[in-house]
Amino acid sequence: MLNALWTPTTVGGIPLPHRLVMAPMTRDRSTPEGVPTELNAEYYAQRASHALIITEGTQPSADGQGYLLTPGIHNDEQIAGWRKVTDAVHAAGGRIVIQLMHTGRISHPDNTPHGRRPVAPSAIRPQGAMFTASGPQEMPTPRALSTQEVAATVDDFRRAAAAAIAAGADGVEIHAANGYLVHQFLSANTNQRTDRYGGSLDNRIRFAVEVAAAVADEIGADRTGLRISPGNPYNDIAESDTAELYPALLRALSPLGLAYLHIFHAGDEDLLGTLRALWPTTLILNRAGTDIAARAKDVDHGTADLVSVGALALANPDLVERLRSDAPLNTPDPATFYGGGVAGYTDYPTYTV
Repeated sequence: MLNALWTPTTVGGIPLPHRLVMAPMTRDRSTPEGVPTELNAEYYAQRASHALIITEGTQPSADGQGYLLTPGIHNDEQIAGWRKVTDAVHAAGGRIVIQLMHTGRISHPDNTPHGRRPVAPSAIRPQGAMFTASGPQEMPTPRALSTQEVAATVDDFRRAAAAAIAAGADGVEIHAANGYLVHQFLSANTNQRTDRYGGSLDNRIRFAVEVAAAVADEIGADRTGLRISPGNPYNDIAESDTAELYPALLRALSPLGLAYLHIFHAGDEDLLGTLRALWPTTLILNRAGTDIAARAKDVDHGTADLVSVGALALANPDLVERLRSDAPLNTPDPATFYGGGVAGYTDYPTYTV
């Protein structure tokens, strides 16, 4: 039942030994300055047997930070920190891409290095609280980016992609999902602009396409992926036109020849089938909450080329070896998902007979 996962493939310019990918997961264990540490390097290297590691969301600029202790990739210290991670993963035989995540309005000034208000497509406050060093606080109304600032933000992604490659990453994934900045431009409830980046479908997808084009131009399309989450309401997103929006986005992205599309699936099987048919290169699928056997069927049936797993990869550094030998799996501990030290991070046991 799981044999389809173990066939080799190539994603863009990256040869992979099988098709089980480690999904991006925020872990909040970098330094306050956004620099990855030796502990982060150990964590990722432990999981190097996954076909591909997609890192936690990494801010492409100071304005892109939303959470405490998340890594950045926009200065020399952060590049050096990520170099420790990529070297460790490569030494363990793995492959790793850095996810570029600008959180947009999902932020609080207390969590950023400069203390400024969050930026977003439009000045619309998200519902909910943000955890800060002084406890949960209501997220403020963000400042709407000017048209010129939108172009500057595209350049931030370009520079961050170049920095990721300088840090030794095999590629980057653009985070256009889960209610963060790129997704905020896509969704009409968070994007009420009247310039060329708002209103029509073509305008709302423009930022995502420009970011993808800039990154692909900088580091090569064969090292550039993009993640979407159609219909996912996370972070106060309310999409009413997914059936039109996402096919339009994929049609605009297709000529770029990106290495892969990564879909966090929210349950619309008809839309998933449409996107599968439209996308010309590799498709990675994440069906959260389903077991490995069910995910393997997506590869068997051609619904996906690869599948990604989150919490199971977090709790089982040797997940690939366990699955291949039908060994029992560790249970993830949600109490240690975010922040802290080695507990729930690098201390999950490997399997011994």
